[in-house]
Amino acid sequence: MATYEPAITALLCIDFYNDFLSVGGKLWPWVKEGAEEANLLENLRTIVRAAREAGIAIYHVPHHRWEPGDYVDWKYPSPYQLGAAERQAFAKNSWGGTFHKDFQVEVGDIVATEHWASSGFPNTDLEHQLKRYGKEKIICTGLLANTCVEATARIGMELGFHVTLVRDGTAARSHEALHAMLDIDGPTFAHEILTTAELVSAIRASASASEVSAGQASSKPL
Repeated sequence: MATYEPAITALLCIDFYNDFLSVGGKLWPWVKEGAEEANLLENLRTIVRAAREAGIAIYHVPHHRWEPGDYVDWKYPSPYQLGAAERQAFAKNSWGGTFHKDFQVEVGDIVATEHWASSGFPNTDLEHQLKRYGKEKIICTGLLANTCVEATARIGMELGFHVTLVRDGTAARSHEALHAMLDIDGPTFAHEILTTAELVSAIRASASASEVSAGQASSKPL
């Protein structure tokens, strides 16, 4: 069974923006069907709540918020970057570029610097923020499954982290894209691919075991 010791585990909340997760968001139509089928929003609420209760650190991993002039002078912007600029996705100082109301930053949370492409690691402080607090295991949730979630998780593995994906804690623009990430690509780099129920059970069991271990250590005579 997977274990998630609170002291060394971090929950990565990747791109929990209104544009992705809220009705009326610019990119909500991309994921609406899959998100509703998977009960994504409720699952994310359950995962975040379980992590907080267990003492697992919450790391917000935000995509770059669009501003006028983005990518104009770039030599090789990707199609997705150009599309984001055209749609003004996650526009800075806009409702769409604000974290969903149920996933606001709380005291003690870590907010990584914004990533410009898919992965939350390159050109950000995410790796540093994880390692400075001794986090070895990362649970990757959020959007999109086959872009930012996969890229963050894959590079996380390359950097030496234990990586968990959550089947119903993400969504994509199509069933095929989600299948490719979870069932074809994911097994090549992720250490665990769990459902929300399986993950929450493992988190709670690990937290209980950690409490028992801490109690036993404190009761030992000096």
